[in-house]
Amino acid sequence: MSNKILIPVDFSIHSDKAVEYAVQLAEKNNFQIDLLHVFTDHSNIYMNALKDPSLVDPRVPEAKQKMAKLMEKQNQDTPGIQFQPLYADGNLYDEVRRLAAKEQYDAIIMGTKGAFGLDALLIGSNMFDVFLNTKVPVLAVPYSEKKFKVDKVGLLCNFKYGEIDVLKQAIKVYGTNFELVLIHVNTSNESVHNIDKSFEVFIDKIVEETGIEDISYVIKSQTFFVQYKEDISSAINTVIADELLDVLLVTKSKKTFLRKIIEENIVKKMAYDIKIPKFFARRTEE
Repeated sequence: MSNKILIPVDFSIHSDKAVEYAVQLAEKNNFQIDLLHVFTDHSNIYMNALKDPSLVDPRVPEAKQKMAKLMEKQNQDTPGIQFQPLYADGNLYDEVRRLAAKEQYDAIIMGTKGAFGLDALLIGSNMFDVFLNTKVPVLAVPYSEKKFKVDKVGLLCNFKYGEIDVLKQAIKVYGTNFELVLIHVNTSNESVHNIDKSFEVFIDKIVEETGIEDISYVIKSQTFFVQYKEDISSAINTVIADELLDVLLVTKSKKTFLRKIIEENIVKKMAYDIKIPKFFARRTEE
C-alpha cells in the first residue's frame, strides 16, 4: 500500500472539503496527503519565480500563503497528518496525470463544483479521457455542511471479478468497517431467480477475498425503467437515496455492464451529479 493521497486544490470551499474528507481518511489509515496547486493562467509563473526573484509573480507567494494556512488549519484540527505541498505550471489535467504516473497514490480526491473539481475534469474529450484512463482511483467529493460518513457503501455490480478488484482498491482508502450494498441494473431482463443465484456466488467470493460479511443487494429491473421512464443513471440515484448510501463505487471497465454505461455517457452523468462521494476506479490489470 502506498498510503498517499493526491488532492488538486484551488483554495475554494470545494477543494477545502476534499481536504477535510481526506483528513478523515488519513486519521484512520495514516495517509500522507499531497496537495497540488497548478498555476493555469500563465505557463511559467511558478518556474519563473524559482529561477529569478525579479520575476516572482504576486500570485505565487499568495498561493503559498493560502497553502500554508490550509495546512495549518488542518493540523490544528487533526495534528499528526503529514502534508506535502506541490506546485506546478500549466494544465491541471496533465499535471495530475503526470504525478499519478510518477507516484503511487491510493486515490486522487477531487472536490466537485470547484474550478478544479471533477466538473472541470470532464469538460472536453481530452479531460474526460484522462478521467477514464487514469490508473489511480478518482474519488469525487461534493460540498456538504454535514460530516461525511462511511457506514454504507454501494458497489455497481455485474458479477465480474473486476468489481471485486475495485472494491479492494476502495478498502485501501476506507477500510472494511462498512455495510456493502451491491447494485445490479438488470438491463437484459434476466430472471430474478437467476440474478439471485448470481448474487449468492458473488457474495461468497467477496467474503472470501475481502473479509466483508455485512452485504446486501438491490436489483433494478427493466420494468422499473418502463414504469417510471427513468434511465440507468436515474435508477442508480434512486438506489443511492433509498438505501441512504454514503459512498458509491463505480468500476471503469469496457468489459462489464459499465461498457453500456460509458456508451450512454452515464458515467459522465454520474460524475457531474455528485450528491455523495463517488469512487471511480478500474481493474488494476487493465
